Amino acid sequence: MKSRTQWVLFLVVMMVVLAGCSSSGSKDGKLVIGIDDKFAPMGFRDDKNEIVGFDIDYARAAAEKMGKEVTFQPIDWSAKESELNSGRIDMIWNGYTITDERKEKVLFTKPYLENSQVVVVPANSDLSKLADLAGKEVGLQSLSSAADALEASPIKSAVAKVSEFPDNVLALTDLKTGRLAGVVIDEVVAKYYMSIEPDTYKLLDESLAPEQYGIGIKKGNEALLDELQKALDELNSDGTAAEISTKWFGENKVLN
Repeated sequence: MKSRTQWVLFLVVMMVVLAGCSSSGSKDGKLVIGIDDKFAPMGFRDDKNEIVGFDIDYARAAAEKMGKEVTFQPIDWSAKESELNSGRIDMIWNGYTITDERKEKVLFTKPYLENSQVVVVPANSDLSKLADLAGKEVGLQSLSSAADALEASPIKSAVAKVSEFPDNVLALTDLKTGRLAGVVIDEVVAKYYMSIEPDTYKLLDESLAPEQYGIGIKKGNEALLDELQKALDELNSDGTAAEISTKWFGENKVLN
């Protein structure tokens, strides 16, 4: 019979082993990716309620390179870092903008796509530049990089009100009904909706801020970060990333 001391030492060793296994990345060869499932064309639900998009195809291709199964977990985007740090998801991958503030919370891959924050208005709107938003109500997705971009812009102090929404779809709905004068939104998202509703929206001439997308990994999990980055680099070199980009954007927009 093992002594109490031996049992304690055994349990400590097992905890260290298990911790080492969990820190290497996903569990049992699986990856759980947190997404905003209303963020077209990066990740969203199609008319069959299936999750599709550029980031979805890109993530599946990367997971295949890594030899892992992938599951997409819709999350509350305003709690994305908490979801990651709790271990509920392994990655944040859905038009996730790299910022200095977020770098303090998560590890990022190299940027893979360039974007900017723009303002979309109704197609028949008289507004044409950022200064025209003075005295108007604008909307945006809560705790998104759109909020950061507006906060950093001089126009923020001139707008009458900023309404925050759980997702861009709800913000655009209020724009169409006339409750909002404009919506601050990712350019890739705005152009997607403009392509499917060409007579509904237009962009103001000026953008708010350039930015880049990256994939977020839990701090301390450099092993998973390195494994993912290796897979992304391979997708770039073998042309897969370009094919996925052309499918969704009509051209290769992926950064090398």
